[in-house]
Amino acid sequence: MDMYNEEIILCGSSSYTKKFYLNENFEGLPESIKDELKIMCVLYTEDVGGTLQLVYDEDGNLEFRTEAEEGDLLYDEIGSVLKIKQLQNTKQELLEALELYFRVFFLGEDMEEESSCC
Repeated sequence: MDMYNEEIILCGSSSYTKKFYLNENFEGLPESIKDELKIMCVLYTEDVGGTLQLVYDEDGNLEFRTEAEEGDLLYDEIGSVLKIKQLQNTKQELLEALELYFRVFFLGEDMEEESSCC
């Protein structure tokens, strides 16, 4: 049984506290990746409001999770859905690389498993 049988938060941002959080387990990521995550999350919460978390599920898939405090009239629910779709498209390579990083370094999968075919 491995220790990663539940969700792991990669990073998050909040429009309420004006803070960005990066899970300390991911401090080993290159600075450019950490900067890109910070910019992506902070711009999202500045744009849409509420909070945004990037969360790995137990299979190593990266999910966007958003929340808004009850009664937050500034939170843009429709904008949130559109912005996440946009980020999934424009940041696809980054997100796929982060999923591969997690599967290899945290779940202990072989990189070959990913590309085996036929």
